[in-house]
Amino acid sequence: MRPNIHPAYPTSKVHCACGATWETRSTAGDLHLDICSNCHPFFTGKQKLIDTQGRIDRFQKKYANAPKGPSKKKAAKAAAAEKKAAPKPEKKAEKKPKAEKRS
Repeated sequence: MRPNIHPAYPTSKVHCACGATWETRSTAGDLHLDICSNCHPFFTGKQKLIDTQGRIDRFQKKYANAPKGPSKKKAAKAAAAEKKAAPKPEKKAEKKPKAEKRS
């Protein structure tokens, strides 16, 4: 390694919002985390919804009374698309005699 080009790599403490702390090495100094492997739902197996701005409530209120099936507009579009996609009867083409090859 070249001397005097690498940053300092001291030990630093990591603090999580759940209260867990541990030591590691970092160039950034002490770290303060919102979520860690001790409290993250993926690692704990428990689901915990973190909704600080009420997004989930707004979504549920917005779609609570929504119809379950497709809307009338979508149903009308689907019916029109089916009409266009229906196969049309084909006209029989007249066969032309093949030209004879001359040798």
